[in-house]
Parts: sequence; structure tokens; C-alpha cells
Amino acid sequence: MAPKPPGSVEELRAAGNQSFRNGQFAEAAKLYSRALRMLQAQGSLDPEKESVLFSNRAACHLKDGNCIDCIKDCTSALALVPFSMKPLLRRASAYEALEKYPLAYVDYVTVLQINNSVTSALEGSSRMTRALMDSFGSEWRLKLPSIPLVPISAQKRWECLPSENHKETAKSKSKETTTAKSRVPSAGDAERARVLKEEGNELVKKGNHKQAIEKYSESLWFSSMESATYSNRALCHLVLKQYKEAVKDCTEALRLDGKNVKAFYRRAQAYKALKDYKSSFADINSLLQIEPRNGPAQKLRQEVNRSLN
Repeated sequence: MAPKPPGSVEELRAAGNQSFRNGQFAEAAKLYSRALRMLQAQGSLDPEKESVLFSNRAACHLKDGNCIDCIKDCTSALALVPFSMKPLLRRASAYEALEKYPLAYVDYVTVLQINNSVTSALEGSSRMTRALMDSFGSEWRLKLPSIPLVPISAQKRWECLPSENHKETAKSKSKETTTAKSRVPSAGDAERARVLKEEGNELVKKGNHKQAIEKYSESLWFSSMESATYSNRALCHLVLKQYKEAVKDCTEALRLDGKNVKAFYRRAQAYKALKDYKSSFADINSLLQIEPRNGPAQKLRQEVNRSLN
């Protein structure tokens, strides 16, 4: 007896997912299309569900090399649920395949505003930076369309997603760190890293700390050997109250340069905010052994000492 064909939106979507996993991308696209037609015929007011179906069908198009339809479906998905990471990443890949590098760059860095540890976005933005610099030189940023500012609500929506998404991000972050550390930068990459770091510094001066994090992250992709870039990114994390990330960056900065005074000071600040006063006090003491007359460090030590007593 033949198995019963899928008859509901959820069944069609599940069947599409299975076909996709089996590498049957054209069949999966047909199933997602049927699910979309059924959902729309029902007059559904569930934009999230409709957006996912468009995004899933876009993945099928991308696998089959149909970049134009991939872009259309991703754009439809994003119109329903703006700043969704999967359609942004899929559209960026399609733009990149079509050599529409400015548009791909915008989508990659938009993802990094939502979550700056997504490896595919970090790698993609770095590839696009390289391609754009090669094509347009130092004025490449003038060729970019405007980059949307991601609202806090979109970031919070990502934080509320199931734990599997966060596990995937943790894997991505580990891969990013391993890849960056294992690479010896060429002279060209070192120069690109320097330029991106300076752009990050300018953004910090203007108070644009989230965008500065993106620049420092791109810089570190090209060259992970700059202690100052890590400590600069740590400053941005401190301002944004991302204290654990600040600790991680300062630790990496100190691994590269054990006398980085700013890294000691910023890690001490982060530990203090996390109420880890012993670690904060230890960092301040290490700093003062290097610069005994550092006024801000002396003041911070007094504050931490009061919390310890």
C-alpha cells in the first residue's frame, strides 16, 4: 500500500525538509510551493510560518544554482519577517555567486549586527571586502548601498530561538577562532586588517560601538595577530554591557601581548561588572606592576577592594 501523501501545511513542510536532506532539491521546492499555496489559500495570518517556507524554498534554489529565484524568495521571506538570519545569509550567497558584491556585503554585515559570531557571515563579509577593495580600491565603501540598522527587537528574537541555533553558533565561533589562529596573514591581508582596524577606531570615536565590533571582527579575520584589535573590540563589548565577550577578547589580547595595559584594565572592568572581584583585583595588580602610577587603575582597585571587604 502506497504511503499517504502529505495533506497539511506542516506535513508538506516536513516532507520538503526530508527531500532536502536527501539531496532532492527540486522535489523539496515543489513541496514547499504546495505548502505556500495551501497556507495562502487558508488566509493564514502567520507570517513566521510563511517566511520559513519562502526561506526553505530559497535554499533549494540556491542548491540548484538558481540564484535569481533564491533572491526573490529570500526577499519575500524578509518582507514577512525582517532581519531573519537564514534568508539574509542565503540571499548574500546568491548575490555573491552573481558577483553582486556590494549587495552581498550588505546582507553579510546585516547578519553580523544580529550576531557577530556567525562564521559564514564573517567569512563572507571578509571575502566581499577583499573583492570590493580589489575592484574599487580605497573608495570601495562609496559603492555600497545603505546598510540597514538592525533594531534591538531583531537581536532579542534571535536570542529567543531554540537552543540548537545557539549550539550552531558556538560551533561557528569555535571554527572562526581556530581558522583565524591557524592562518599566517600575507602582507596584503595585514594591510587590510590595519585599514579595517582604523575604520573601527573611527566608529568608536563617533560612538558607533556595534558597527565598530563588525570592523574589528573583519580585521581579525584578515590578521588575528594584533593584540590591540582584541582590546579595542573588548572596549566596545564593555560599552554594550557584553561583559563575558569583553573578558574573552581581553584574554586573547593578553595571550598575544602580556603587557597590554588596556586589556588588563578592561578585563578588570568586565570582571567587576560580573561581580568576580578577585579576578578583577588580580588584573588591576598585574596592570599596576607594569604601570605603578596608572591613576584609573588605582581608582578601580579602591572600588574593587571595597567590594571585596
